[in-house]
Amino acid sequence: MKELVIISGKGGTGKTSLTAAFASLAKNSVLCDADVDASDLHLILTPDIRERHEYRGSYTAHIRLSQCTQCNLCRELCRWDAISESFEVDDIACEGCGVCRYFCPEKAIDFKEEISGEWYVSDTRLGTMVHARLGIAQENSGKMVTIVRKRARQIAEEKNLDLILTDGPPGTGCPVIASIGGADGVLIVTEPTVSGRHDMERVAALAEHFSVPVMVCINKFDLNPDKADEIEAYSKEKGIVCVGKIPFDPIFSRAITNAMTIFECDAESAVADAIRNVWAAVPGLK
Repeated sequence: MKELVIISGKGGTGKTSLTAAFASLAKNSVLCDADVDASDLHLILTPDIRERHEYRGSYTAHIRLSQCTQCNLCRELCRWDAISESFEVDDIACEGCGVCRYFCPEKAIDFKEEISGEWYVSDTRLGTMVHARLGIAQENSGKMVTIVRKRARQIAEEKNLDLILTDGPPGTGCPVIASIGGADGVLIVTEPTVSGRHDMERVAALAEHFSVPVMVCINKFDLNPDKADEIEAYSKEKGIVCVGKIPFDPIFSRAITNAMTIFECDAESAVADAIRNVWAAVPGLK
């Protein structure tokens, strides 16, 4: 069983569209949307949810006013200014550090584990998908990513499937680290711009740090061919495989608007051919 994680240095590079397109080409695969902060693979695949689970990943302080002596120590210690003058806790401002509870002389503060979101197992026209939705202003998305990836792997093992296709989060933060650890390969989707190259270099270095094989795909390469050539040359210099270049085409937007993959929208387009070539160039998936 292999897991390919499609990521990018920033959002909007086309990684979700590429993941959905790969799902059209893959055989015996499980889909995993690890971009739990802003998941959107479901917009293309319109999943039918068959399992729904609560996610509890954070804690919030609650002061029992009947027991509180208003000594003001908790307010003095809270670096987030989450406790009001009336000794009520702002759920949004509270970071769940637990300092107030630890030092409260009256032990009048509870520390409750909160529901931070939900994660799902769904059926789609392209196979089983594991995905999630983190609540507004909630944290610990890295932990949620780990849960989603673990369930996807369990399903692949149960169904004897060969591949996990994971739509990873953008950037280089905790959710990205949680999405690439232990993966068999990372495909970075980048764009031919100065910021695109910079972001690609950062996320490639992150994957290298965790000893995950890295590949690069340049989307919209024809908008700036010179910069695309620079990215390709840099990849070669660093030993990163460039598996292909995809031309700009409004079909990406049209496909998403109609909840379709690229191949469902126009299987004979130049973009579809380019994606087939990228898929064929990714090692170890056939």
